[in-house]
Amino acid sequence: MMATELGLRERKKRKTRGLIAETALGLFLERGFERVPVVEIARAAEVSEKTVFNYFPTKEDLVYWRLEAFEEELLETIRERAPGESILAAFGRFVLVRRGLLAERDPDAVERLAALTRMITESPALLARERQIFERYTASLAALIRTETGADEDDVRPQVAANALMGVHRALVDYTRGRIVAGARNPGLSREVRAQGKRALEALDRGLGDYGVKPAER
Repeated sequence: MMATELGLRERKKRKTRGLIAETALGLFLERGFERVPVVEIARAAEVSEKTVFNYFPTKEDLVYWRLEAFEEELLETIRERAPGESILAAFGRFVLVRRGLLAERDPDAVERLAALTRMITESPALLARERQIFERYTASLAALIRTETGADEDDVRPQVAANALMGVHRALVDYTRGRIVAGARNPGLSREVRAQGKRALEALDRGLGDYGVKPAER
């Protein structure tokens, strides 16, 4: 009985969280992130402002809350990679998967992604929060790489590797947004992003020693 009650309570909390987030996103897409106060979101979702902040510590988290699953999935992919598989190979499998709205071909979903992209790129607050989130993910990934490789605490390689890997992801996010703003849409867009991802991973696989070498002056 207790387990059932806990299960019902958890489902109710998830439903409420999803309702608040979807309500907020609808308002943000309609008017812009900065123009919608949290009190209005609470009123539209029929909850208190305190309830909104109980579920989402910051206003920006109303947009980025699903990234929690991204971090968990990334770390699990690295942790559970097959024997003989490198960290880079496991990361490559993860980052090249089409997910979220980028995997959609439905016209409404495609345009929703475009609207979401415009909203984020036009908001300094959202872009700043996103950088904080990715910095945290990079630190989590570096800690896992250190554990997986048995590196000493003063060994900088886990941090370097994590920054390189997350750099691929962030570059693909920037590339995707730039192409969307320029008018690119699925299915061609997802193929472009995947091709760019493969090129970036190949560069890391070969090593960066010969990449970007400045030519000698003539």
